[in-house]
Amino acid sequence: MATIVEWFDTAEPALMVCDVSAEIAQLARICSVPHVMVLQHGDRGDAGHQAAYDGAVGILAPFHTDLSQTDWTPALRAKTCFAAGLGVDQVVLDRGSARERIGVPKYGEVILVMAGGGGSGFSQAPIGLGARSRPGARWITIGPVQRDWHATEPSNVEHRGWVANPADYIAAADLVISSTGNTTCQQVLRAARPWLAIPEWRYFDEQHFKAGALSVAGAASVLSHLPSSAAAWARAISNTYAGHRQERQLTLIEDAPAEKAAQWLESLAAGLWLPASPVSAVDERIV
Repeated sequence: MATIVEWFDTAEPALMVCDVSAEIAQLARICSVPHVMVLQHGDRGDAGHQAAYDGAVGILAPFHTDLSQTDWTPALRAKTCFAAGLGVDQVVLDRGSARERIGVPKYGEVILVMAGGGGSGFSQAPIGLGARSRPGARWITIGPVQRDWHATEPSNVEHRGWVANPADYIAAADLVISSTGNTTCQQVLRAARPWLAIPEWRYFDEQHFKAGALSVAGAASVLSHLPSSAAAWARAISNTYAGHRQERQLTLIEDAPAEKAAQWLESLAAGLWLPASPVSAVDERIV
């Protein structure tokens, strides 16, 4: 905190973007530095989060407005910039090119299981059970996988761990099974793949709320946990393919979310400090 306050004093920022930290948002407010709060899903009605949102000069949401929670107030929405797809590559490879990049055959069903870095990932046992229930498909996992002593995996499962190009894996897949972190969601929506979304445990039930919003929006098939039997896997996969709404997924991603967010931040800072001056006058002061 002392380092940040010292930086405030020397840099005199026009605006600070707080990436979900309610504590840093409050520090900025105490130091009279205007802040923008990044909006996350979840049960965030606690005093800390509400103070951070109320004290923010603006709210930045890296997802589409159709994925809003029903409990978000009109006042919160009014000062929110929804930039759907912020931080995600805008170009998606075709399936054939993506498969060449990740080293799998051009033809044949590929099911991708992926988890992010916020937790310990999915369990090995249910993934193996799914692969046994659909032996003709090639199952690839990326990200963390919890090892289970009782897991017995068939030969059509491959664990690749952390990879530098998850978007290529998503583009290569016929079906994606994933957790519901922000970046993962935006990547799957951009690729518009059949999607079975399984929320992992996170503070404030963030992923469960996001999964619920995806279900309501018709963007994904959602289950509370990985299927626990061969029959349940068969139903889940069948329902995911049958319920796939590619066009709906694509409507939840904007063409230029980064530019939209940048212009909004520039305008916000200009309005706070130099209402009568061009936006470019404060460009170098924005963090």
